[in-house]
Amino acid sequence: MARIIVFGGHGKVALLLEQLLAARGDTVTAVIRNQDHEADVVATGATPVVADIETYDLDQLRNLISGNDVVVWSAGAGGGDPRRTYAVDRDAAIRSMDAAAGVGVARYVMVSWLGSRADHGVSPDSSFFPYADAKWAADEHLMASDLAWTIVAPGTLTLDPPTGRIELEPSGSGTVPRADVAAVIAAVVDNDATVGRTIRFGSGDDVIGHALAG
Repeated sequence: MARIIVFGGHGKVALLLEQLLAARGDTVTAVIRNQDHEADVVATGATPVVADIETYDLDQLRNLISGNDVVVWSAGAGGGDPRRTYAVDRDAAIRSMDAAAGVGVARYVMVSWLGSRADHGVSPDSSFFPYADAKWAADEHLMASDLAWTIVAPGTLTLDPPTGRIELEPSGSGTVPRADVAAVIAAVVDNDATVGRTIRFGSGDDVIGHALAG
C-alpha cells in the first residue's frame, strides 16, 4: 500500500482515481483549492487538503509532498485565462516536481494529453495554445528530471462508462472515458514497467494491464 498525493483532487478524473486507490487500500491525500469540495473528496475515501498550488512556493510544496510515496499531478487551470494556464499547468507543476525531488519522493505521475509533444502543431493564434505550450514545458521538465516519472497522455475525454480496455498510440483524437483514464493512472502508480514512459492512449481492445505491460 502506498501513500499517494493527488494534485487537482476535485477534477472528474481525480475523483474517480481517488476512489480506486482508496478502495485498494492506498492512503490518498487530495489537494483541492475550494474547501466547498471537501465532502466530495471524503466520499471517495481520500483525505482533502485545501491549498492554493498556484501561489505555493517550493518550500510549501515540499511540506505538502513530504511523507508520501507517489505524486500524481492532475491539476490544471481549466483554460480560459492564459496567465493562469501557465501559472498552474506549467509553473506550479514544475515546482511540484522540484519539491518532490527535494524531499525524496521519486515516483511522479503526470496527467497530460495525447498531443503533448515539442511539435504539438497547435497554432500560437489558437486559444488552446497556452495549454499545449504549458503542458509540453511541464512534461519536458519532468522527462529531464531524475524522478521515476510516467506521463499519462489520454485523448479526448468523455463521461462514458469504463471499458477497462485501451489502445496505445491511437490515431485521431483517441476518445476515452474518464473512468478508464483513472484506471490507467491507478495501474501506472505501482507499475515499475511504466517508469520513464509516456503512455499515449485512447479507447481500444487491449486490457489496460496488458497494454501497460508492453
